[in-house]
Amino acid sequence: MRKKTGPAAALLLAAALTLSACSSGDGDGDSGSGDAASAVTDLSGRDQSGAGTALDQPYTKPDLVLTDTKGKKFDLREQTKGKPTLLFFGYTNCPDVCPLTMSNIAIAEKSLPKADQDKLQVVFVTTDPERDTPAELARWLPSAGDSSFIGLSGDFPTIQAGARQVGIGIDPAKKEKDDTVVSMHGAQVVAFSPKTDKGYVLYGESTSSDDFAKDLPKLVRGEKP
Repeated sequence: MRKKTGPAAALLLAAALTLSACSSGDGDGDSGSGDAASAVTDLSGRDQSGAGTALDQPYTKPDLVLTDTKGKKFDLREQTKGKPTLLFFGYTNCPDVCPLTMSNIAIAEKSLPKADQDKLQVVFVTTDPERDTPAELARWLPSAGDSSFIGLSGDFPTIQAGARQVGIGIDPAKKEKDDTVVSMHGAQVVAFSPKTDKGYVLYGESTSSDDFAKDLPKLVRGEKP
């Protein structure tokens, strides 16, 4: 069961959703992480950590113009207009949440008919643009998810402002005394309808590939799962 929320509750829910503390060393050795919250609870106290939450008052698609993996300008609103779109904010050095989320979506996408796979837009916006250049995103996305996924980079204030438009909090990457790089970012995926271009379903970080696979056919059609 999924709880429907109004606009005020939606903002509170988004703020309460998992804020992940992802950390990694400067090299490609061991990395660690910690969760700011181990589960997501909505206003009724019911656990929402692994399923989508449908919103009565959907989000407007962020007004974001960034740079894609080919070094070209990408206008999120214009270039995903009328297309089913999944939007996620994360970064390539994240040791767990980000690659797992991309992998789960990629696995679920492969269960769709080819025509629906071609329609679905999966957009990964980096929260660590200093390290996540377009070239780095182009290298990472096929291994973490799928080569069809769209990777976007740009200046951090623009990215942060875009994330806030859908209730997602992100902080700049921060280097600790032990040279560990820590980034705090909201781990929810926002699903946008191809009919209205509104974000009407939120998915938490515990959403499995099976959960996505169950919902994707309806999301592609613009229906609430």
